[in-house]
Amino acid sequence: MNACGGGSPTTVAAKDAPAAAGWLMPEETHPHQKTFMSWPTELIWKSDTADVRDDIAGIARAIAGFEPVVLLANPKDVKAAQSVCGSEVEVVPIPVDDLWMRDIGPTFVLGGKNLAGVDFNFNGWGGKQAHTRDQDVAAEILAREKVTRIEAPIVAEGGSIEVDGVGTLMATESSLINANRNPGKSRADIEAALRETLGATTFIWVKGVKGKDITDYHIDALARFSEPGVVVIGVPPEDAPQDVWTAAYDQARKVLSQAVDARGKRLELVDLPEPEDIGRRGDGFLATYVNYYVVNGGVIVPRFGDKKADKDAAAIIGDLYPGREIVQVPVDTLGEGGGGIHCSTQQMPRPA
Repeated sequence: MNACGGGSPTTVAAKDAPAAAGWLMPEETHPHQKTFMSWPTELIWKSDTADVRDDIAGIARAIAGFEPVVLLANPKDVKAAQSVCGSEVEVVPIPVDDLWMRDIGPTFVLGGKNLAGVDFNFNGWGGKQAHTRDQDVAAEILAREKVTRIEAPIVAEGGSIEVDGVGTLMATESSLINANRNPGKSRADIEAALRETLGATTFIWVKGVKGKDITDYHIDALARFSEPGVVVIGVPPEDAPQDVWTAAYDQARKVLSQAVDARGKRLELVDLPEPEDIGRRGDGFLATYVNYYVVNGGVIVPRFGDKKADKDAAAIIGDLYPGREIVQVPVDTLGEGGGGIHCSTQQMPRPA
């Protein structure tokens, strides 16, 4: 049932959809129609609910300065969410468990003047979290927007994939080639599914980390395409302990420095140093600027309170996206949940 009365979308299997429409996931800089977000719930966030809602409201208001924002909320939370987010954000009553719209929402693809949404069968990051509501969010959004739903033949999350818009896809093996999502499926099987659903032609895999965070290390916490041929990568502090995370960074950097994109060109790597002076944080705190979000005319970037690092990150990202306004927002509680701005958003692109 659709909470907003949009009706059911047309659903097609992935193997049937792309051949006819030539679907391709565009780069994040492609013009957006709107951004989708989700309102945090007490079920998940408990005593941190009020604080994380402040973070999400701040992000939503910042994005609304550039493009429309649609925020999903449980019906009982709609009024409160609207009052905090303001009139520029549209709050709609669609049931949710958590706030990670990048993972629970549809991943939109374009085929000429056509738009479709890929439903990657969200399963709570391999069964790590309750998702009885979130598993239906992609279908609910597509029904509301009257957009064709492509049912993917694999389980994935939006944060586990990064594309350049011309056929290159980056991902961590740990979050996709994993029995908790895709038991019995090989790398070739996963690539075939991503080729069908997103139009990817060239795949760059880094190892990642299994079982140490809820996502099994999504690529959008590590490296992003700022444009075809250019990858911005989060760099740990020089005194960071030698652990699974720094090992994953070292392995990823080596792979990316040797990788070739869909155009047959070597990638240019741009360093984006992580903050150091951020006070006392939990072990799972996501302290990376790479989890920024590109909007129409701007880039929404995390602010961690390390004045030098915050300033340097804004400058680097500003150079990567000339002509776009850089807006920094705090993510203090959001980061404690292991995610960031990009994780909490999902763009709906504008067809040609």
